[in-house]
Amino acid sequence: MRLGYILSEVRGEADRLLAGLATQLQAEGRVVAGVVQSRAPSQGAHPCDMELAVLPEGPGIEISQRLGGGARGCRLDTASLEEAAGAVAARLAAGADVLILNKFGAQEASGRGFCPVLAQAMEQGIPALTAVNARNLESFLAFAGRLETRLAAEPGALQAWVRAALAA
Repeated sequence: MRLGYILSEVRGEADRLLAGLATQLQAEGRVVAGVVQSRAPSQGAHPCDMELAVLPEGPGIEISQRLGGGARGCRLDTASLEEAAGAVAARLAAGADVLILNKFGAQEASGRGFCPVLAQAMEQGIPALTAVNARNLESFLAFAGRLETRLAAEPGALQAWVRAALAA
């Protein structure tokens, strides 16, 4: 089982790294399934507004609710997140070399979201790579069951891990 992760400490860093890796792997002819954050919040938008790009070629799925500037609490649109997970599961079932997921977040920490997709990749022997923040790390480690590998948050480390996982 090959499950790599980076511990996301700087806002946006993991998104840039994983999107860059996906682009590079696709340019090399690899079939990449998964999602990457495709849109940073625009000026005037809430910092939690997110859109995911389903790999390899879309669609883009907005996964945040528009609650207005004064709203507090979670903005995640769980139905849209499940839609994205379903699209990724279908792509994974069609065949992929690697799975890249933008993050193991609160929904995954509670067993929802992309958890079934990660399990599907592991069952199929497809290397999977994601990002985790400190708040969800304990849940991720419990999910991974000691099958995970922590990677340095740098392009070279991610590339080396993927190449080794694909060669195994």
